[in-house]
Amino acid sequence: MKLIASLITAIVAVAIVIIGISTYLAPDGLSHCGIKPSDQSDCQSVDAIVAISGGDTAARTNKAIQLYENGWAPLLVFSGAAADKAGPSNAEAMKRLAMSAGIPARDILIEETSETTKQNAANSTNLFESHGIKSVILVTSAYHQRRAGLEFGQRAGNAIKIINHPVTTDNQWSPWWWTTPTGWWLALSELFKVVVFYAGGSR
Repeated sequence: MKLIASLITAIVAVAIVIIGISTYLAPDGLSHCGIKPSDQSDCQSVDAIVAISGGDTAARTNKAIQLYENGWAPLLVFSGAAADKAGPSNAEAMKRLAMSAGIPARDILIEETSETTKQNAANSTNLFESHGIKSVILVTSAYHQRRAGLEFGQRAGNAIKIINHPVTTDNQWSPWWWTTPTGWWLALSELFKVVVFYAGGSR
């Protein structure tokens, strides 16, 4: 009986850790909202939807497109430098994907120089300021959402409202992330980077 009790305690402890990590890494400011914006507090439409490249860039782009199509914002912002310097920037590739989904080029802004999350935040915020954008929904992969939100929040301060909304499942992450070595690597590395952020050494 003592062995069974210990085993149950261990399983519960691991489950709490997994749920805690999942919840912490992927804050979602729209979790209480419907598919489309409403008059409910914090569920109104915003000025722009911003998606940053990295990881499963296509999944992040498609989430931003879905939000646009559901009326959450009249403008898309894509941020990211080229993964392959011989080709177009990630932001340009994201723009092309959005246009292939029927979104007009006039409703898309791109920022093509950022190579880190900190640069995504700084350069995108400059773009927001130059276009009078005061509120955005920030889209990235679930494991990356907490750190991205921290970087954007630090850069924007109180001038721009940042609402987190992660891609819950992509080719690197899912609710079952804890069953794979890659999932644990992403989770633990992001937690470490969050600690670095609070220590003043974000990247």
